[in-house]
Amino acid sequence: MPDSSSKLRIAVFASGGGSNFGAMLKAIDKGELNAESVLLLTDRAGIGAIDKAEDRDIPVAVLPPSNFEGEGAFAEALLNTLANHQADFIALAGYLKKIPSSVVDAFKHRMVNVHPALLPAFGGKGMYGERIHEAVIEAGCRVSGVTVHLVDSDYDTGPIVLQEPVAVRQDDTARSLAARVLQAEHRVYPEALQLFAEGRVEVDGRTVHIRSNEDV
Repeated sequence: MPDSSSKLRIAVFASGGGSNFGAMLKAIDKGELNAESVLLLTDRAGIGAIDKAEDRDIPVAVLPPSNFEGEGAFAEALLNTLANHQADFIALAGYLKKIPSSVVDAFKHRMVNVHPALLPAFGGKGMYGERIHEAVIEAGCRVSGVTVHLVDSDYDTGPIVLQEPVAVRQDDTARSLAARVLQAEHRVYPEALQLFAEGRVEVDGRTVHIRSNEDV
């Protein structure tokens, strides 16, 4: 893990518009996130996240898994690309492909994801986008929220770093709830990344401990 005086060299993985990617870049600009975005990696061309990267001259790699003969070849391409850009941390920001296990192992405790619900509820394969918020409303939940978690070999099961609740209103639709949850994501995700930049995250099994600034 980088020490508290070094910038995180973050590779962002995205499959869509990249609004969380944009929130990270704004936090960097404001001095709230001690990091450098060294790579945007995506599985598809023509997405909004690429426009955000190109506007700032951030390198872009488009690597569709279907272009490779099996997971091993895809994983090798990912690891080589990350090494070529000297990335030491991965932030998933709406990336819709499963990360190969060898990449997860190589970046153990150095890869995080943001999920638009309070895990472990409403997570798992296929739970993304508005279908999460539809499920929350259908279940009659009074509270939803945001979870930033470390990535492990399964969907949405890694140790939780930060969470923030978002109230579910009686008149909410999936779209209106999603909009408020996304606002929370834009606050919480850069905050979580800054904890890693400051060297304040300790992982003990499935529990994440956040050290105080005095202990770093």
